[in-house]
Formats: sequence, structure tokens, C-alpha cells
Amino acid sequence: MIEANTPQLGAPSTELSRTLRGRHLMMISIGGIVGGGLFVGSSTSIRAAGPAAFISYALTGVIILMIMRMLSEMAASEPHARSFTEYARAGLGNGAGFVNGWLYWYVWVMTVPIEAIAGAKILQHWIPLSQFQLGLALMSVMTVVNLQSARSYAEFEFWFASIKVAAIIAFMVLAASYAFGWTAPHVDGMRHDTFANLSDHGGFAPNGWIAVLGAVPTAFFSMTGAEITTIAAVESAHSSEAVARMSSLVIWRILFFYVVSLFLIVSVTPWTAVRSGESPFTLALTTMQIPWADAIMQFIILTAVLSCLNSAFYVSSRILFVLAARGDAPASMIRLNARRVPMGSVLAGSAAGFLGIILATQAPQQVFDFLVSSTGAVVIFVYVITTSAQIKLRNDRRREGRAEPSIRMWLFPWLSYATIAGMGVVLIAMAITPSLQLDFKLSCVTLAVTVIAYRIRKFRSNVATRNRPQ
Repeated sequence: MIEANTPQLGAPSTELSRTLRGRHLMMISIGGIVGGGLFVGSSTSIRAAGPAAFISYALTGVIILMIMRMLSEMAASEPHARSFTEYARAGLGNGAGFVNGWLYWYVWVMTVPIEAIAGAKILQHWIPLSQFQLGLALMSVMTVVNLQSARSYAEFEFWFASIKVAAIIAFMVLAASYAFGWTAPHVDGMRHDTFANLSDHGGFAPNGWIAVLGAVPTAFFSMTGAEITTIAAVESAHSSEAVARMSSLVIWRILFFYVVSLFLIVSVTPWTAVRSGESPFTLALTTMQIPWADAIMQFIILTAVLSCLNSAFYVSSRILFVLAARGDAPASMIRLNARRVPMGSVLAGSAAGFLGIILATQAPQQVFDFLVSSTGAVVIFVYVITTSAQIKLRNDRRREGRAEPSIRMWLFPWLSYATIAGMGVVLIAMAITPSLQLDFKLSCVTLAVTVIAYRIRKFRSNVATRNRPQ
């Protein structure tokens, strides 16, 4: 229910700019997928699944592709929605829209301090300042960038993503040359068989195929973010078309950046040499005797962190903007500055980041661990709600005898149900995996708090309606 005094989306005073170009959307979609989860987080998957870890990422890529296809269908059938989280409102009602929007906002507003803390730690390798000082500096710069315009965010993200893409392509060229023996050392005149690393250290799946499936949750969190383009596309000239093009290519990007690069890593170096929490890319570059391998990867990882920080500012502000337009957040969050940026929403994300940096000075590891754990499974809850909305919207469309949408989910409804089942398996795996149980429990608390908040809001709205003069 939208409050009577709440500005609504589409009014001239609340219309966002449409200044993003195709190149921005292309790199935003890549930047949303490729981040620290690939460069560092993949080490956890390799330790858990061995050389078969790249299969975990391939399986996850299929689930992400299904989700993006459903988002494309809903973008075509619900062109007036200003955020993909609003598809839940269209299909399942205001309660689902409230919960989905706030959950997704929470994921990204918590990502702001997470990435600011991580970025400050990396910068300490080169700049002799405290983590607190560097964190405040990063937050200040990103706040200014995101208050300028959507174009400012997109330009920064374009160049951040370009650096990541160039780095990954260069890595794969070097690793492929080494793996195929073109640059690998020769012993007694014979080429070193790097592909033997796929089976020489306990086998291809040394911990069993259950462990390969168990690595899917880690891979899933690494790959989330592809949907960012569906939010940024609203500020371009052709949102539905942009979403459709992006979703049809996302699986190939995942295969290219994740699956191929991880396959080459476990080929170049024994999986047993990988340490959880340390970049396997750095290890592979060191194995290939690339000069300055550690410094190169530190720079690339910093780029990935800054890219994610930049996106977190942008996404959290736009989600809060949409919630405010629906009466689910303070009306001040929808007001735009002269550059058509929701200033209050951006500053809300900025406040979360500065608060996180301040708290991290008192208990750095505890704060960081809580921020990560409390959002662990939340994005899966968002995807499950969104997928359920797609099934409801499509069934309603058929029941009402309306034409099928121009972009359709494959093999509906079976693949839609299979996608929900796949995410259910990921949640179950989190619940029974000791290292992920805290993340699962805290994420469930986050979901419960959001549902309770909606019930309170609905109760107050009903009371206000009954007391309103007739």
C-alpha cells in the first residue's frame, strides 16, 4: 500500500536519469559477476572439492542462468517495474515486495562496509596509513562519486570491470600456454605434464562427489550480482532489451571467467597447494614464475573490491529509492538532487559504510565476520521469492488468456521449479555444513526480522486507515 503523501515513481520529480549506454550495461553485468569471490573465494571451493571445483561453478552457472532468464521474462512482461525486486510485489503481493526489497537492500548496504574494510586492508600494503584512515578515505571518495550521477557510477564501473576482464584474459593466456607446455619447464628434455595435476593428488574429486556439490554454496555467493544490470538498465534508454541481451550471454561469461580459469589453475598447480583465503591466481602465477605475481594480484583484487564497493553504493540507493516510492521507506529517500540522484538513499548507504569502518576499529575481525555471516543466505531468499513470483505471474497470464511474453522461461514451469529446488539444495547444504551454519542461521534471523517489520507496518497502516476521517 502506498501512502497518500508518498511521491510515486514516474512523476517528473522522481524520474531517474537515462544516461547509461550499452557499454556501461555490458561492463556492469560482467563486474557484477566477477569479483573477489573469483580471485580469492574460489580457494575455499578448490580446497573442498579438489580439481573438480570448476564443475561446482558450472553447476552454479546453470542456476544463475535460469534466474536471469526468468528476470528477462518478467522485464518483458512487467516493463514498468523499476527494480527486479518489484516483480515479487507484482506476482505475490505487497508483503513479498516489501520483504524482497528490504532483504536485497540489506545485502548491498552491508556489502558497503565489508568492501570498504577489505579495500582498506589491501591499501595498507602500499600506503602507510591506518585501516581506519584508509577506510574513511575510500568511503568519502565513493560517496562523492555516487552523489554525482548514475553516469559517474557507470564510468567507474566500466573501467573497474575492464581492468578485471583484461587481467583474467591475460591470466588465461599465460596459464593455457603453461598448461599445454609451451612455456612450462622441460625436465631431461621432456615437457612437464601439467594436466597430471588433475588426478595425481588424490584423484579428480579427492573428497568425493558430495564435496563437489557441497562447494556449490561458496560458488553461488561468488556468482551473485548478475542481476545488477536489471537495476542499472532502468537508467538506460532500453531497459527490457538490455536485460534480454545480458541474460542470454551471462552463462558464457560465467563459463569463460570462472570455469575455464579455475580449470587452468588446478591444471597449473596441485590443488593441495591452494590455501583457503589466499588467492589461487597468485599461486598459479608464482608457479609459472611470473615476476611480481603477488603485487599484480593485490592490485587486481583491489580493483575487484572497489568495483563491488561502487556497485554496493549504487544498488542499495536504487533499491531504497524504489521502496520509498512504494511507501515502504521514508519519503525523503525518493527525493532527487539536481543530477537526478536519490541523495538520501545514497547517504544511507554511506552512513552504513562509515559506521562499519568505525566499529571495525574496535573489533575488526568480529565486525567483518558478522557482516558477512548475516547476509550469507539472504540473496538466495531473494532469488527464491523472485522465482516464485515468475511462476505466479506466468500462470496468471495463462489463466487470463493474455498473450505469452516476448521473452519466455525455457520449459516452463518445470525449469522454474527445478531452479527453486536447486536453491533449496544450496540452503540445505548450508544448514548441514559446519562452516556455513552460522551464516545460514543469521540469514534466517534477517529474514524473520524483515517479515516481522512488514507485519508491524501493515498493522499500523490498517490502524491509520480505520482512524482516518471518512
